[in-house]
Amino acid sequence: MTDAQGPSAPGTLCLVTGATGYIGGRLVPELITAGHRVRCLARTPEKLRDHPWAGQAEIVRGDVTDAASLAPALRDVDVAYYLVHALGTGRDFEHTDRLAARNFAEQARAAGVRRIVYLGGLTPSGVPDHDLSPHLRSRAEVGRILLDSGVPTTVLRAAVIIGSGSASFEMLRYLTERLPVMVTPSWVRTRIQPIAVRDVLRYLVGSARMPAEVSRAFDIGGPDVLTYLDMMQRYARVDGLPQRVILPVPVLTPRLSSHWVGLVTPVPRAIARPLAESLKYEVVCDEHDIATWVPDPPGTPLDFDTALTYALKKVRDAQVLTRWSSASVPGAPSDPLPTDPDWAGGSLYSDVRERTVEASPQALWRVVEGIGGENGWYSFPLAWAVRGWLDRLVGGVGLRRGRRDAAHLRVGDSLDFWRVEEIERGRLLRLRAEMRLPGPAWLEMYAEQDEEGRTRYRQRALFHPRGLAGHLYWWSVSPFHAVVFGGMARNIARTAEAGDDRGPAASTAPATTGASGASGASAAAARAE
Repeated sequence: MTDAQGPSAPGTLCLVTGATGYIGGRLVPELITAGHRVRCLARTPEKLRDHPWAGQAEIVRGDVTDAASLAPALRDVDVAYYLVHALGTGRDFEHTDRLAARNFAEQARAAGVRRIVYLGGLTPSGVPDHDLSPHLRSRAEVGRILLDSGVPTTVLRAAVIIGSGSASFEMLRYLTERLPVMVTPSWVRTRIQPIAVRDVLRYLVGSARMPAEVSRAFDIGGPDVLTYLDMMQRYARVDGLPQRVILPVPVLTPRLSSHWVGLVTPVPRAIARPLAESLKYEVVCDEHDIATWVPDPPGTPLDFDTALTYALKKVRDAQVLTRWSSASVPGAPSDPLPTDPDWAGGSLYSDVRERTVEASPQALWRVVEGIGGENGWYSFPLAWAVRGWLDRLVGGVGLRRGRRDAAHLRVGDSLDFWRVEEIERGRLLRLRAEMRLPGPAWLEMYAEQDEEGRTRYRQRALFHPRGLAGHLYWWSVSPFHAVVFGGMARNIARTAEAGDDRGPAASTAPATTGASGASGASAAAARAE
């Protein structure tokens, strides 16, 4: 395609909403590589600070549910990417999606945006909206709202997206790897047309160049039409696993399915349920008209096995750019840590631990930044595991989210049932809890030097109780703090001392087994595969 065929010449200004999410976080560098200028809209711009492309994109604060914040974000924008949805935010998520889409459509038209590009869901042919799952129904409604905006709009409709870190890939991966024998819902026999994430990104970038007279929806998918059962068996083959024994039964409802998925995979029930509900419909592309405006290079779209191979390689090489958990968990506290000690917002309980460490600050920091995931939490693994299981049972994220990268963290990363709120590289790691709690909580870890030049490890657990339940929660768990938090501080210090060679390449392999049951040595071996 030539520049003359559409309004999007190199240097076009593209607004990306949802840049903290799975697709948005990958789309931004693709647009930059294609020569476009990029502006990102984020409710919390600080979450994008540590992304490799952050210095090449403009980042503005805003929220699609707040129309007033959209006007400045859309100013002078040529192409606006709408990549947000309210999946898993509660029973009113359809209303939230509708409100946000209308705000965006109206403000985009008022700003003179030349094109809107939206990634929606592939819906089954011949099924009326009222029979669709709420998730698919809402995605379809958002597409119609944007198409009716008066702004030329490209709606890309995809089914299951296969890529390292996607929710669909993680569900498929954990179900197949962990369960050699499965009693499964009947939807494992439903036909689906999956698509590789790199093809999704290619279509998204290419859509910016469509001519103004094109305003419609396009089905996008890979070359294979498979059942979920087929996908699990082919995953096992690609990953070198024995063939799985899969027994579909009709009695597993979407609700029971979501509990099953939530217990076996890292995807929490709030997200697993709408995904499971959507899988009962056959979703196969009716056309491939997108190729008229975004031609497919030879070898594309990628077939399912190739997409799996690429995704698995990214996971094994610890090169997962974004994950399904990149976006904030619905209902999790989002306010930053209150100013302390002058904060006047009520009770703020704390547990403070300090230790002198016979190691360099650099060695201590490497242990701090490597915490969680396969390395565990350096104390009482069973207690951390039980806390994770309890969180899963009440619909929380639990411990299974792990880490995006085995050695390095960035602001906004999910880390088991925490999220990175702040990093001062080499000194401070602050985590905000995303487990189900009667109040927001934080965990801070410092690597510092005292006045005498000794390395000091300082650790603070903080909790802001909400109501009587919050106070009762703190006092009920405080007797265990000496074991959990005291042991954590002690073992972090010991691990830094054991791995310190007083040089920048010191090992940080933990000396204790983490909550996942894997030692630091086995974690390092897994990363090397």
